[in-house]
Amino acid sequence: MKVCIMRHGEAGFSASSDSSRYLTPLGIRQAIQAGQWLKQQNFQFDIGLVSPYLRAQQTLAELSSQVSVSTVETDKLLVPGGNPEYIANLLSTFPSQGFEQVIIVSHLPLVGYLVNELCPDISPPMFPTASIACIELTSTIGKLEWFHQAE
Repeated sequence: MKVCIMRHGEAGFSASSDSSRYLTPLGIRQAIQAGQWLKQQNFQFDIGLVSPYLRAQQTLAELSSQVSVSTVETDKLLVPGGNPEYIANLLSTFPSQGFEQVIIVSHLPLVGYLVNELCPDISPPMFPTASIACIELTSTIGKLEWFHQAE
């Protein structure tokens, strides 16, 4: 199973709460470009898991305007302080459901912790906005295949 872990696009700071921060025009472009790049790599996602925070929801919406994401599920634990072990356990159930390509859109620091949970032998990459780590996951052991940064 391929798991793409993505940090949301650039977000503004003028919002009533962290969860209601929205993408800037650059963040929207980053998400669209990430979707175009993933499509060029022949990705078609069986499922997208996304944080309930507005900027992550917007990122996945813009990305999925460019690349196919068949099913989208919002997970309340995909927030900045979320539990990477919970997400890893959730991912371990996906192969039996026929999911072969998964995209997760979340936040710092969770995206880095999740890479470390799935690939414990590597240091997690830095995650600028709209960057993506792709992991080949077999059972619960992962191998980081590539890391793509937004332009």
